[in-house]
Amino acid sequence: MVLPSSSLSLSFFFPTSTLLPNNLIFRNNNRVIFNQHNVPLSKERLRFSCCALRPTSQNRVFRRDLMLLGLTSVSLTWPLSVALAEEEPTMASFFDETNAYSYQYPVESPSDNISLKWVESRKPERYSSAAPLSPDARLRIVSERVDFIDNVIISVTIGPPNGSFIKSKDKSTWTAKDVADSVLADRSSLRVTSSQRLEESSVLNTHSSEIDGEKYWYYEYLVRKAPLRLTDQSNTYRHYLASTAERDGYFYSISASTISPRWEKLGPFLEKAVSSFRLLSPTENYVPPYKDPWRFW
Repeated sequence: MVLPSSSLSLSFFFPTSTLLPNNLIFRNNNRVIFNQHNVPLSKERLRFSCCALRPTSQNRVFRRDLMLLGLTSVSLTWPLSVALAEEEPTMASFFDETNAYSYQYPVESPSDNISLKWVESRKPERYSSAAPLSPDARLRIVSERVDFIDNVIISVTIGPPNGSFIKSKDKSTWTAKDVADSVLADRSSLRVTSSQRLEESSVLNTHSSEIDGEKYWYYEYLVRKAPLRLTDQSNTYRHYLASTAERDGYFYSISASTISPRWEKLGPFLEKAVSSFRLLSPTENYVPPYKDPWRFW
């Protein structure tokens, strides 16, 4: 960061003029560092202290050096001060041992005047008993939390890949756009075709990343039919960020969303939540999606 010239003064360190007399000179254990020819007496690293002497031409040189030293200190410490002023939001961790995944979700950010009041609308449950998102019950919500005040939803779904978009079992050939289309094609409670369900959504951005040997596909999209109508404006959509990973032949996906008028304020915090999504090593409590498909409790 470059500071404006008017801000560069030693008053940053010395608030009053009494702390910076006109006859300062550096000394080392009561011995002047420089001789009369202005040549250092020793090449060893010296420890400096300040004392006051009568004004001389040499003093003016040292005063100039002191100014340069002070300005260098300002330029080095100023970015640190700015960084310390930026407050990170408070995040809470969520673990689901039944389905073996975790993520973090935002709780508050005082500097942004944000405080989310979460309600766990769907507690973690196994795939076979989870609520379906479509009549064919392929994609199901295994957990969900909601903030009704800011209209924020974070949900985790599990479902098999859609063969219309994922045509190979080789994950290295899957693109983030294919994975996004596969998940979104099954996200609808309406009795319509997969292509009609897909038309409800508009994918904006996609990319993928490998973390700890696991491939994650990320995508951002809009849904034209928001579940909560807060305005009559036709350009109000629900804005989503999502991440998907594959295990045991099923897609595990997290999505975080809010309505478009609140996206600018809440979007960065939802991005942190989606980016934190991880599949965990299964424990004895893990229930794979294919186990006991008939069981609904």
